[in-house]
Amino acid sequence: MSKRPEVTLVQLHYFVAAAERLSMTAAAQDFFVAQSAVSAAIGQLEQQVGVQLFIRQRSKGLILTAAGLQFLGDVRALLLTLDGALDAARGFDNQVRGTLRIACFVTLAPFMLPRLIARCRAVHPYLDIAVEEVDAEGGREALRTGRAELLLGYDFALGEDVARETVVQAPPHVILPPDHPLAGGEQVFLRELAKERFILLDLPYSRDYFLRVLSSAGLEPDIRHRSVSYETVRSLVAHGHGFSLLNQRPAHDLTYDGYPVTALPIADDVPSLAVVVASLRGVRQSARARAVATVIREVALRTASMPRPGAGPGRSAP
Repeated sequence: MSKRPEVTLVQLHYFVAAAERLSMTAAAQDFFVAQSAVSAAIGQLEQQVGVQLFIRQRSKGLILTAAGLQFLGDVRALLLTLDGALDAARGFDNQVRGTLRIACFVTLAPFMLPRLIARCRAVHPYLDIAVEEVDAEGGREALRTGRAELLLGYDFALGEDVARETVVQAPPHVILPPDHPLAGGEQVFLRELAKERFILLDLPYSRDYFLRVLSSAGLEPDIRHRSVSYETVRSLVAHGHGFSLLNQRPAHDLTYDGYPVTALPIADDVPSLAVVVASLRGVRQSARARAVATVIREVALRTASMPRPGAGPGRSAP
Protein backbone atom coordinates (compact mmCIF):
# COMPACT_ATOMS: atom_id res chain seq x y z
CA MET A 1 0.00 0.00 0.00
CA SER A 2 1.50 3.33 -1.08
CA LYS A 3 2.12 6.02 1.51
CA ARG A 4 -0.28 8.97 1.42
CA PRO A 5 1.46 12.27 0.52
CA GLU A 6 2.21 14.50 3.54
CA VAL A 7 0.33 17.55 2.28
CA THR A 8 -0.02 20.53 4.64
CA LEU A 9 -2.73 23.15 4.93
CA VAL A 10 -0.11 25.83 4.37
CA GLN A 11 0.76 24.28 1.01
CA LEU A 12 -2.91 24.15 0.03
CA HIS A 13 -3.56 27.76 1.02
CA TYR A 14 -0.48 28.92 -0.91
CA PHE A 15 -1.58 26.89 -3.93
CA VAL A 16 -5.10 28.40 -3.93
CA ALA A 17 -3.71 31.92 -3.60
CA ALA A 18 -1.23 31.38 -6.44
CA ALA A 19 -3.97 29.88 -8.62
CA GLU A 20 -6.27 32.83 -7.97
CA ARG A 21 -3.59 35.44 -8.60
CA LEU A 22 -1.67 33.43 -11.24
CA SER A 23 1.46 34.72 -9.58
CA MET A 24 3.75 33.35 -6.86
CA THR A 25 4.78 36.89 -5.97
CA ALA A 26 1.21 38.12 -5.54
CA ALA A 27 0.34 35.04 -3.46
CA ALA A 28 3.34 35.72 -1.23
CA GLN A 29 2.20 39.30 -0.73
CA ASP A 30 -1.23 38.04 0.35
CA PHE A 31 0.39 36.01 3.13
CA PHE A 32 3.19 38.47 3.96
CA VAL A 33 5.86 35.86 3.26
CA ALA A 34 8.78 35.65 0.87
CA GLN A 35 8.07 34.60 -2.70
CA SER A 36 10.59 31.79 -2.29
CA ALA A 37 8.49 30.31 0.55
CA VAL A 38 5.40 30.08 -1.67
CA SER A 39 7.39 28.72 -4.62
CA ALA A 40 9.06 26.08 -2.46
CA ALA A 41 5.79 25.00 -0.83
CA ILE A 42 4.05 24.60 -4.17
CA GLY A 43 7.02 22.76 -5.64
CA GLN A 44 6.89 20.32 -2.71
CA LEU A 45 3.12 19.97 -3.17
CA GLU A 46 3.59 19.03 -6.84
CA GLN A 47 6.18 16.42 -5.87
CA GLN A 48 3.92 14.98 -3.18
CA VAL A 49 0.80 14.67 -5.36
CA GLY A 50 2.84 13.60 -8.39
CA VAL A 51 1.47 16.05 -10.96
CA GLN A 52 2.43 19.44 -12.36
CA LEU A 53 -0.09 22.02 -11.16
CA PHE A 54 1.29 25.12 -12.91
CA ILE A 55 3.12 26.02 -16.06
CA ARG A 56 5.70 28.63 -15.07
CA GLN A 57 6.20 31.40 -17.62
CA ARG A 58 9.32 33.43 -17.04
CA SER A 59 8.26 37.03 -16.24
CA LYS A 60 4.69 36.24 -17.39
CA GLY A 61 3.15 34.55 -14.37
CA LEU A 62 1.49 31.16 -14.03
CA ILE A 63 -0.94 29.02 -16.04
CA LEU A 64 -2.91 26.24 -14.35
CA THR A 65 -2.54 22.85 -15.96
CA ALA A 66 -5.64 20.69 -16.48
CA ALA A 67 -4.65 18.72 -13.39
CA GLY A 68 -4.08 21.96 -11.50
CA LEU A 69 -7.52 23.26 -12.43
CA GLN A 70 -9.18 20.04 -11.22
CA PHE A 71 -7.08 20.07 -8.06
CA LEU A 72 -8.02 23.69 -7.38
CA GLY A 73 -11.74 22.89 -7.32
CA ASP A 74 -11.17 19.90 -5.04
CA VAL A 75 -8.95 21.87 -2.67
CA ARG A 76 -11.45 24.73 -2.42
CA ALA A 77 -14.20 22.24 -1.58
CA LEU A 78 -11.95 20.64 1.03
CA LEU A 79 -11.12 23.99 2.66
CA LEU A 80 -14.80 24.99 2.73
CA THR A 81 -15.69 21.70 4.45
CA LEU A 82 -12.88 22.21 6.94
CA ASP A 83 -14.08 25.76 7.71
CA GLY A 84 -17.58 24.42 8.37
CA ALA A 85 -16.25 21.69 10.65
CA LEU A 86 -14.16 24.17 12.64
CA ASP A 87 -17.07 26.57 13.01
CA ALA A 88 -19.30 23.75 14.24
CA ALA A 89 -16.66 22.63 16.73
CA ARG A 90 -16.38 26.17 18.09
CA GLY A 91 -20.16 26.42 18.43
CA PHE A 92 -20.59 28.76 15.43
CA ASP A 93 -22.76 26.38 13.42
CA ASN A 94 -25.82 28.60 13.90
CA GLN A 95 -23.99 31.79 13.00
CA VAL A 96 -22.27 31.88 9.61
CA ARG A 97 -19.06 33.88 9.37
CA GLY A 98 -16.04 34.37 7.19
CA THR A 99 -16.04 35.40 3.51
CA LEU A 100 -18.21 34.12 0.69
CA ARG A 101 -17.13 34.78 -2.87
CA ILE A 102 -19.97 35.27 -5.35
CA ALA A 103 -20.11 36.16 -9.03
CA CYS A 104 -22.87 38.47 -10.25
CA PHE A 105 -23.98 39.18 -13.81
CA VAL A 106 -22.95 42.74 -14.62
CA THR A 107 -26.40 44.06 -15.59
CA LEU A 108 -28.00 42.57 -12.46
CA ALA A 109 -25.38 43.94 -10.08
CA PRO A 110 -26.67 47.53 -9.64
CA PHE A 111 -30.23 46.29 -9.06
CA MET A 112 -29.55 43.50 -6.59
CA LEU A 113 -26.07 43.64 -5.08
CA PRO A 114 -26.48 46.67 -2.76
CA ARG A 115 -29.67 45.22 -1.25
CA LEU A 116 -28.14 41.76 -1.05
CA ILE A 117 -25.05 42.97 0.80
CA ALA A 118 -27.10 45.17 3.15
CA ARG A 119 -29.50 42.34 3.96
CA CYS A 120 -26.63 39.90 4.55
CA ARG A 121 -25.00 42.40 6.89
CA ALA A 122 -28.25 42.67 8.85
CA VAL A 123 -28.95 38.96 9.26
CA HIS A 124 -25.37 37.60 9.16
CA PRO A 125 -23.17 40.29 10.75
CA TYR A 126 -20.05 38.09 10.83
CA LEU A 127 -20.22 37.27 7.13
CA ASP A 128 -18.41 39.21 4.41
CA ILE A 129 -19.42 39.11 0.73
CA ALA A 130 -16.70 39.36 -1.92
CA VAL A 131 -18.18 40.06 -5.36
CA GLU A 132 -16.84 39.57 -8.89
CA GLU A 133 -18.95 41.16 -11.64
CA VAL A 134 -19.06 38.94 -14.72
CA ASP A 135 -20.71 38.32 -18.07
CA ALA A 136 -22.25 34.92 -18.84
CA GLU A 137 -18.98 33.22 -19.77
CA GLY A 138 -17.18 34.80 -16.83
CA GLY A 139 -19.84 33.48 -14.46
CA ARG A 140 -19.38 29.90 -15.60
CA GLU A 141 -15.62 30.25 -15.38
CA ALA A 142 -15.80 31.73 -11.87
CA LEU A 143 -17.77 28.71 -10.64
CA ARG A 144 -15.63 26.13 -12.41
CA THR A 145 -12.33 27.57 -11.23
CA GLY A 146 -13.64 28.05 -7.71
CA ARG A 147 -13.21 31.84 -7.75
CA ALA A 148 -16.86 32.01 -6.70
CA GLU A 149 -19.01 29.57 -4.76
CA LEU A 150 -22.29 31.12 -5.92
CA LEU A 151 -23.41 32.83 -9.12
CA LEU A 152 -26.28 35.32 -9.32
CA GLY A 153 -27.13 35.73 -12.97
CA TYR A 154 -29.31 34.87 -15.91
CA ASP A 155 -29.73 31.27 -17.03
CA PHE A 156 -27.43 31.65 -20.02
CA ALA A 157 -25.89 28.33 -21.17
CA LEU A 158 -24.52 27.42 -17.76
CA GLY A 159 -23.94 23.79 -18.66
CA GLU A 160 -24.86 20.50 -17.02
CA ASP A 161 -22.15 20.78 -14.38
CA VAL A 162 -23.83 23.85 -12.89
CA ALA A 163 -26.87 23.46 -10.62
CA ARG A 164 -29.24 26.42 -10.60
CA GLU A 165 -32.49 27.55 -9.06
CA THR A 166 -34.71 30.20 -10.62
CA VAL A 167 -35.40 32.94 -8.07
CA VAL A 168 -37.43 35.28 -10.27
CA GLN A 169 -38.44 35.79 -13.91
CA ALA A 170 -37.40 39.02 -15.66
CA PRO A 171 -39.64 39.75 -18.66
CA PRO A 172 -38.31 42.15 -21.30
CA HIS A 173 -39.73 45.63 -21.86
CA VAL A 174 -39.38 48.25 -24.58
CA ILE A 175 -37.76 51.61 -23.92
CA LEU A 176 -38.61 54.58 -26.13
CA PRO A 177 -37.89 58.32 -26.23
CA PRO A 178 -40.71 60.09 -24.34
CA ASP A 179 -41.82 61.98 -27.48
CA HIS A 180 -42.21 58.77 -29.51
CA PRO A 181 -45.78 58.28 -30.89
CA LEU A 182 -46.10 54.98 -29.01
CA ALA A 183 -44.77 56.32 -25.70
CA GLY A 184 -48.20 57.34 -24.44
CA GLY A 185 -49.68 53.86 -24.60
CA GLU A 186 -49.97 51.26 -21.85
CA GLN A 187 -48.11 48.56 -23.80
CA VAL A 188 -46.62 48.00 -27.22
CA PHE A 189 -46.71 45.22 -29.82
CA LEU A 190 -43.28 44.61 -31.27
CA ARG A 191 -44.63 44.69 -34.83
CA GLU A 192 -45.39 48.39 -34.24
CA LEU A 193 -41.62 48.93 -34.11
CA ALA A 194 -40.82 47.08 -37.32
CA LYS A 195 -39.53 50.19 -39.13
CA GLU A 196 -37.72 51.68 -36.12
CA ARG A 197 -33.99 51.77 -35.51
CA PHE A 198 -32.80 49.37 -32.81
CA ILE A 199 -30.12 49.86 -30.14
CA LEU A 200 -28.68 46.54 -28.97
CA LEU A 201 -27.27 45.73 -25.54
CA ASP A 202 -24.37 43.80 -27.00
CA LEU A 203 -23.27 41.39 -24.28
CA PRO A 204 -22.57 37.67 -24.88
CA TYR A 205 -25.82 35.67 -24.88
CA SER A 206 -27.83 38.82 -24.06
CA ARG A 207 -27.58 39.93 -27.69
CA ASP A 208 -28.85 36.55 -28.89
CA TYR A 209 -31.75 36.69 -26.46
CA PHE A 210 -32.88 40.17 -27.55
CA LEU A 211 -32.64 39.28 -31.23
CA ARG A 212 -34.62 36.11 -30.54
CA VAL A 213 -37.35 38.16 -28.83
CA LEU A 214 -37.64 40.40 -31.90
CA SER A 215 -37.52 37.45 -34.27
CA SER A 216 -40.40 35.80 -32.40
CA ALA A 217 -42.55 38.76 -33.51
CA GLY A 218 -41.27 38.57 -37.09
CA LEU A 219 -38.87 41.53 -36.82
CA GLU A 220 -35.46 41.79 -38.46
CA PRO A 221 -34.13 44.81 -36.58
CA ASP A 222 -32.25 47.71 -38.12
CA ILE A 223 -29.38 47.75 -35.61
CA ARG A 224 -28.00 51.28 -35.61
CA HIS A 225 -25.97 51.19 -32.41
CA ARG A 226 -24.48 48.53 -30.15
CA SER A 227 -23.14 48.93 -26.63
CA VAL A 228 -21.98 46.68 -23.81
CA SER A 229 -23.22 49.32 -21.34
CA TYR A 230 -26.78 49.15 -20.03
CA GLU A 231 -26.81 52.89 -19.31
CA THR A 232 -25.33 53.85 -22.68
CA VAL A 233 -28.20 52.01 -24.36
CA ARG A 234 -30.72 53.96 -22.26
CA SER A 235 -29.01 57.25 -23.05
CA LEU A 236 -29.00 56.57 -26.79
CA VAL A 237 -32.73 55.88 -26.60
CA ALA A 238 -33.38 59.00 -24.54
CA HIS A 239 -31.69 61.12 -27.23
CA GLY A 240 -33.91 59.69 -29.96
CA HIS A 241 -31.47 57.32 -31.68
CA GLY A 242 -33.85 54.35 -31.61
CA PHE A 243 -35.65 51.93 -29.31
CA SER A 244 -34.27 49.08 -27.24
CA LEU A 245 -35.21 46.05 -25.17
CA LEU A 246 -34.06 45.54 -21.59
CA ASN A 247 -35.02 43.28 -18.69
CA GLN A 248 -34.18 45.35 -15.63
CA ARG A 249 -35.77 48.73 -15.02
CA PRO A 250 -34.40 51.42 -12.68
CA ALA A 251 -36.60 53.03 -10.03
CA HIS A 252 -36.80 56.19 -12.17
CA ASP A 253 -36.81 56.82 -15.91
CA LEU A 254 -33.94 59.34 -16.12
CA THR A 255 -30.58 58.56 -17.73
CA TYR A 256 -27.22 59.61 -16.33
CA ASP A 257 -27.37 62.89 -18.26
CA GLY A 258 -30.87 63.70 -17.03
CA TYR A 259 -32.90 62.79 -20.11
CA PRO A 260 -36.03 60.62 -19.68
CA VAL A 261 -36.97 57.37 -21.37
CA THR A 262 -40.35 55.65 -21.43
CA ALA A 263 -40.55 51.97 -20.51
CA LEU A 264 -43.51 49.95 -21.77
CA PRO A 265 -44.53 46.31 -21.28
CA ILE A 266 -44.53 44.16 -24.41
CA ALA A 267 -48.00 43.00 -25.46
CA ASP A 268 -46.66 39.98 -27.37
CA ASP A 269 -46.05 36.63 -25.70
CA VAL A 270 -42.24 36.82 -25.48
CA PRO A 271 -39.77 34.78 -23.41
CA SER A 272 -38.61 36.10 -20.06
CA LEU A 273 -35.15 35.64 -18.63
CA ALA A 274 -34.77 33.44 -15.57
CA VAL A 275 -32.68 35.00 -12.81
CA VAL A 276 -30.90 32.13 -11.07
CA VAL A 277 -28.68 31.41 -8.12
CA ALA A 278 -26.20 28.77 -9.24
CA SER A 279 -23.36 26.67 -7.90
CA LEU A 280 -21.10 23.94 -9.19
CA ARG A 281 -22.93 20.60 -9.24
CA GLY A 282 -21.47 17.91 -7.03
CA VAL A 283 -19.69 20.34 -4.70
CA ARG A 284 -21.13 20.48 -1.20
CA GLN A 285 -22.31 24.00 -0.43
CA SER A 286 -20.89 25.68 2.64
CA ALA A 287 -23.15 27.05 5.36
CA ARG A 288 -22.18 30.51 4.11
CA ALA A 289 -23.39 29.72 0.58
CA ARG A 290 -26.67 28.25 1.82
CA ALA A 291 -27.31 31.31 3.98
CA VAL A 292 -26.59 33.77 1.17
CA ALA A 293 -28.68 31.77 -1.32
CA THR A 294 -31.63 32.22 1.05
CA VAL A 295 -31.02 35.97 1.17
CA ILE A 296 -30.75 36.12 -2.64
CA ARG A 297 -34.20 34.53 -2.98
CA GLU A 298 -35.65 37.11 -0.59
CA VAL A 299 -33.96 40.09 -2.26
CA ALA A 300 -34.87 38.92 -5.78
CA LEU A 301 -38.56 38.69 -4.92
CA ARG A 302 -38.55 42.07 -3.18
CA THR A 303 -36.74 43.74 -6.08
CA ALA A 304 -39.16 42.29 -8.63
CA SER A 305 -42.20 43.50 -6.68
CA MET A 306 -40.98 47.04 -6.08
CA PRO A 307 -43.35 49.71 -7.50
CA ARG A 308 -41.86 52.04 -10.11
CA PRO A 309 -42.58 55.77 -9.85
CA GLY A 310 -44.91 56.95 -12.60
CA ALA A 311 -46.04 53.45 -13.57
CA GLY A 312 -49.81 53.49 -13.85
CA PRO A 313 -52.16 50.62 -14.73
CA GLY A 314 -50.62 48.52 -17.44
CA ARG A 315 -47.24 50.19 -16.92
CA SER A 316 -45.89 48.01 -14.14
CA ALA A 317 -42.18 47.50 -14.49
CA PRO A 318 -40.74 44.08 -15.21
